Amino acid sequence: MQQIPAPFWTLVIGVVVTLISLWYGQNNHLLPVQASEQAPLVDDFFNVMVTIGTALFIVVQGAIIYSLIRFRRRKGDDTDGLPIEGNLPLEAFWTAIPAIIVVGLGLYSVVVFQDMGGFAPGGHHHGGMMMAQAPQHEMADVGSPMLAQAEEGKTRQVYGFGASPMVEGNIPDLTVNVTGMQYAWIFRYPDTGIVDGELHVPIGQDVQLLIEAQDVIHSFWVPQFRLKQDALPGQPAELRFVATKEGTYPVVCAELCGAYHGGMRTQVIVHSLEDYAAWEASRVAALPGSAETVAFNSAPRTDAEYLAQIAQDIPIEAAQIAQLAPTLKP
Repeated sequence: MQQIPAPFWTLVIGVVVTLISLWYGQNNHLLPVQASEQAPLVDDFFNVMVTIGTALFIVVQGAIIYSLIRFRRRKGDDTDGLPIEGNLPLEAFWTAIPAIIVVGLGLYSVVVFQDMGGFAPGGHHHGGMMMAQAPQHEMADVGSPMLAQAEEGKTRQVYGFGASPMVEGNIPDLTVNVTGMQYAWIFRYPDTGIVDGELHVPIGQDVQLLIEAQDVIHSFWVPQFRLKQDALPGQPAELRFVATKEGTYPVVCAELCGAYHGGMRTQVIVHSLEDYAAWEASRVAALPGSAETVAFNSAPRTDAEYLAQIAQDIPIEAAQIAQLAPTLKP
């Protein structure tokens, strides 16, 4: 029987490993549900890494198992194995493959980062601080305008995930100020004056979170959104997203911020547009001094008027009233 050439087996094994890796990379189900427009970008990148990792795992573990079987010690063979060293093609191959993988994943991660609204590496949002350039032929006091513009640029410097390149420059539909402190998240809605310990957002709307830390470093993380933004004291940060699935999702502090760091949890509630409008209206009506606060009559009432209002909510049958009638007669 003619022996099957090694390149054929190499090709077959390569195809099988590739198919298994591709299948598991797309069907690993290791991440929680997707609940934002940014989540699929992260998941695609994660699936690529799982695909590559699966292929490497199969190849390495397969080579180990093959070697254990193929080069196992034979009965009665007490000699040493052949010394193998200095295989330049093998060393070059194992150096080139990881290098290509690392460079490829690095470039892919930058693309994903920018598509999610990540800012320029090492810079600031919208180009950071801009310096004015005075025309050379004019003699004028340009120092003050330059300093003023520089100070204005400083106030715009924020870190974090902003709008994606497709909607960059658009005004967000909802802005919420987020303060992290030991050990709670406080959410303030500047347009309505609402203050809450939970984050309420409408589905399908562009939401901008302006995050700050009051004491130590915190990190605002919503796993279902695939978004996490550090909150640094004295350094404002931004996190912008669009929720795509109604529900309640946990908000976790991802930085060790103190003894009770594990208890610094809250939740983000994604409403439908109608439910969010109802929630907002109810909270605005409950604000102190709100014009929509429900009024009540505080004027003194007689006993009959007071009991008549209570009796409306108490189910009393006619037979019971008839039984009580003799006892009420003078």
